[in-house]
Amino acid sequence: MKNRVRELREGRGWTQAHLGDRLDVSRQTINAIETERYEPSLGLALKIAKLFKLGIEEIFF
Repeated sequence: MKNRVRELREGRGWTQAHLGDRLDVSRQTINAIETERYEPSLGLALKIAKLFKLGIEEIFF
């Protein structure tokens, strides 16, 4: 699944570790999501959307 997580994270000047800390997941999980090797659960996708104040469909497509 394609996503805009890297773009949104970098736009805020956050590291993968910082984003992982904010979402209670590891830096490796963020890396896997950004490189499209891992599709987040619905719960995690909702947390990402809430953090960036966007709808899920605006991040994941």
